[in-house]
Amino acid sequence: MKILLTGATGFIGHQLVRVLSHENKLTILTRSPAAAHHQLGAEHQYLGNLTSLANFNEFDAVINLAGEPIANKRWSEKQKQLICQSRWQMTSRIAELIKASDNPPQVLISASAIGIYGQQGTQPIDESYLLTSVDERATNDFPLRVCSHWEELALSVQSDNTRVCIIRTGLVLGLSGGALAKMLLPFKLGLGGPIGTGQQGMSWIHQDDHINLIVFLLNQKKCQGIFNATAPRPVSNSTFSKLLGQALSRPAFIPMPTIILKLLLGEMSDLLTQGQYVLPTRAEAAGFTFTYPELAQAFAALID
Repeated sequence: MKILLTGATGFIGHQLVRVLSHENKLTILTRSPAAAHHQLGAEHQYLGNLTSLANFNEFDAVINLAGEPIANKRWSEKQKQLICQSRWQMTSRIAELIKASDNPPQVLISASAIGIYGQQGTQPIDESYLLTSVDERATNDFPLRVCSHWEELALSVQSDNTRVCIIRTGLVLGLSGGALAKMLLPFKLGLGGPIGTGQQGMSWIHQDDHINLIVFLLNQKKCQGIFNATAPRPVSNSTFSKLLGQALSRPAFIPMPTIILKLLLGEMSDLLTQGQYVLPTRAEAAGFTFTYPELAQAFAALID
């Protein structure tokens, strides 16, 4: 299969490249082809931009993971614009090229995030949750605004010739990137603990399950629409902290007050103080099996 992949040098992307390269021909879109060539290998083709392409006739599939990391910097207005445009502009251009194709890719797999569900308290939700009054709520909900338009652009190419799979990703657990890598040091020092009330949901997924879900959707021709990339057992922040402390053989009882996080991170603190209990109902119904359905099991596989 000939696959165009964006976001290939990222936390999930570089691992996905290793898995897909065994049986597929990859064209990697990256702002730094030379650096990506050095990181990912010489066997792939590299593109610095899409301006040279008139269509996507040569590709069987497109996997779009590109986007400025949402939690790397404080959400200034400039950073918010960068987060939005890095996702929207890329997805819009991909949609244009798919629509311009006489023989379009059979599938577009496009990233999104569970932030689109907004604040849901302790009520479990899945893909059947209907987003209502998005424009009104998005005024005060940045992740919702980012993801709703991101998904809208990707879904615009859904047709009899091209199926679209949107992956709403939760907290991806791995050691080479993502939130867990940043959490480890304070927890190893015995300074970890619950955030705020500790009751907010943490919908997580082991990195291997996330990658396997992408590959599953790539190959399952009947799959299309929205899929939550979260393990089937979401937990509270308090339980997450306790299990991480146990995995590291460290205490994890020092709470982080919400007001301190707000002062440190500003609006971005909502990612930690608010949460959802998100279930992967559609992925499981399609036949996907999670290797790591339980958090303690996932931590044991990642942490020696």
